[in-house]
Amino acid sequence: MSIEVKTKVIKRNGEEVNFNAEKIVNAIRKANHEVDPLYQMSDYQIAVVAENIAHHVQKSTHAVHVEDIQDMVETGIMEVRGYEVAQKYVRYRYRREISRKSNTTDDGILSLLDHINEEVNQENSNKNPLINSTQRDYMAGEVSKDLSRRVLVPEEIVRAHEAGIIHFHDMDYFAQKEHNCDLINLEDMLQNGTVISETMIEKPHSFFTACNVTTQIVAQVASNQYGGQSFTLAHLAPFVEISRQKIRKNVMEERKECGESLDEQIIARITERRLKDEIKSGIQTIQYQLITLMTCNGQAPFVTVFMYLDEVEEGRTREDLAMIIEEVLRQRMQGVKNEKGVWVTPAFPKLIYVLDEDNITEGSPYWYLTQLAAQCTAKRMVPDYISAKIMKELKQGEVYTCMGCRSFLTVEDSQRNPDGSHKFYGRFNQGVVTLNLVDVACSSKGDMDRFWEILDERLELCHKALRCRHERLLGTVSDVAPILWQNGALARLKKGEKIDKLLYNGYSTISLGYAGLYEMCMRMLGKSHTDPEAKPFALAVMQKLNDKCAEWKKAENISYSVYGTPMESTTYRFAKCLQKRFGMIPGVTDKNYITNSYHVHVTEPIDAFSKLKFESEFQKLSPGGAISYVEVPNMQDNIPAVLSVMQFIYHNIMYAELNTKSDYCECCGYDGEIAIVEDESGKLVWECPNCGSRDQSKMSVARRTCGYIGTQFWNQGRTQEIRDRVLHL
Repeated sequence: MSIEVKTKVIKRNGEEVNFNAEKIVNAIRKANHEVDPLYQMSDYQIAVVAENIAHHVQKSTHAVHVEDIQDMVETGIMEVRGYEVAQKYVRYRYRREISRKSNTTDDGILSLLDHINEEVNQENSNKNPLINSTQRDYMAGEVSKDLSRRVLVPEEIVRAHEAGIIHFHDMDYFAQKEHNCDLINLEDMLQNGTVISETMIEKPHSFFTACNVTTQIVAQVASNQYGGQSFTLAHLAPFVEISRQKIRKNVMEERKECGESLDEQIIARITERRLKDEIKSGIQTIQYQLITLMTCNGQAPFVTVFMYLDEVEEGRTREDLAMIIEEVLRQRMQGVKNEKGVWVTPAFPKLIYVLDEDNITEGSPYWYLTQLAAQCTAKRMVPDYISAKIMKELKQGEVYTCMGCRSFLTVEDSQRNPDGSHKFYGRFNQGVVTLNLVDVACSSKGDMDRFWEILDERLELCHKALRCRHERLLGTVSDVAPILWQNGALARLKKGEKIDKLLYNGYSTISLGYAGLYEMCMRMLGKSHTDPEAKPFALAVMQKLNDKCAEWKKAENISYSVYGTPMESTTYRFAKCLQKRFGMIPGVTDKNYITNSYHVHVTEPIDAFSKLKFESEFQKLSPGGAISYVEVPNMQDNIPAVLSVMQFIYHNIMYAELNTKSDYCECCGYDGEIAIVEDESGKLVWECPNCGSRDQSKMSVARRTCGYIGTQFWNQGRTQEIRDRVLHL
């Protein structure tokens, strides 16, 4: 063929390859040879069909799926009146499809082992797809997905998932009856003891030991679920006093043996100095062990550390918690050394710092911690910030951490601690199904009445899918994950006892996710949801999702909640499905990603304060989880500006973060922002602006992906989204 076609073709295994017209010619010739010579197509006719398809593919602004090309071949043969050849081609195609379905996992597994599957290869920006443990996890995932699609999940839901109408999250773990994310009841496990790998772990006798046990608990929990987990530093704070008394006793004994003075001030100074060293060592243990631990799914534990001063009583314990928080911030600001000895930004643990009356203004008791948090954010992108003020308004006066990066439990009067307070630690999320709002809008073709009809239909489809997740967990016995169900992380059930009671009455939540509010408004009204004319429609859709969750919860006693989905690989998959179903619609389907939840589109000019204020209205309508962000330049020399944003967060929005850049090129030592450029084939690649290197193995790149930091690079859809982001400050 003489036509040069740059558009990519997506093979069935997910690999993107260059278009090759000769393959079309060869396929038609095979079918042609099977018919009577009287009805065979001429070489000229075959060439015309191939050239027409090449022209069509060339005009496409997105990668074309191989199935679409085969549809074009059928149509092309019919257009030149090769009816008998078309019949043979259709039969051949059908036989190939049956052959492929006889073992649906082979291509998926082989493509990920060869690192050529674009969707799977960078499915998680914190999992290195090259290492054995990740590949083992992905292989098991391919088997689970195959089993789920063929046996466990209803065909209607599978079809909707594959078409990108909904996303049935984590199908690669569905067969194993695992849940999504949780808040570890670290207090119970540390104070009352636990069991790890059939070994009794009693209450720690020092802060350092408590930190060590915490990392082992986190690793065990991560290996028995697929989502994020969170714990609070408040549960470690009481062990500071235990160490203080232990150190004090040792100091006194040492001084007695040496015949030195037992002056109380001297003993106290020595004790506090040694105590600070132990706190430093304990936090170092948490930081380094959580980064270097490798769970069975090929990544460091996806864990969030919560820092909330008012979670402990005022007095010495709160001062001890402040010391712990200070040490965490200082160590995180320093970063960790990579294999070349360069200080870089780690992805985990994610940190959340609560802004409250006692730390938000200059002169408040813990203002120094807030200043330190601002410096840490400017350099390492964490911590993220929860406003105690706004959260109390939205969560019945409560302040608590999310599970992982953004999933929040609901406040349930049915779930109480022994002291009568609302219970959060020990609760969990059953799973997520996400609705593609862009597909609802495109399917309605802009007709508003039809939009609401389709939305109702799709919500019922999501409901069925969520019920599948719930019912898959029903009947699970506690023995499958003793650390979770028997030994305190989530419950203290007996051996052989089922977890069913934990799936009802508010103990756990289940999430209706959503994506693409911006593109939905663009398709229906031709305006962004930031436009005053489109905003009411966007809010009405959000309210509809909440009303449905309330309806389902009332009928079933299951805590459904609306969740702003953190779309990493899903953003690319949804975009490709939309393009396949509806073509290229400017401002709607013309990119390789769709917008995360309710967020302002990444290309839309808006200042940081306006963005946070606008998104706060939508965050209220995502009670099951959401996080907002502002994109900022290097702020290390402008900490007052960071503090101003933090103070604005405190007064205006519940949960937000600042996105800066933290990159390093090992080839030349460049310490700045690594750029995203297009290579010769049109693929987006990372390039050092100083030396021009494109070797990702010699780059340290950290970007906020969708609530957490990614450090293993991203698929093409997410990479395009990162490139397109505009600064808000």
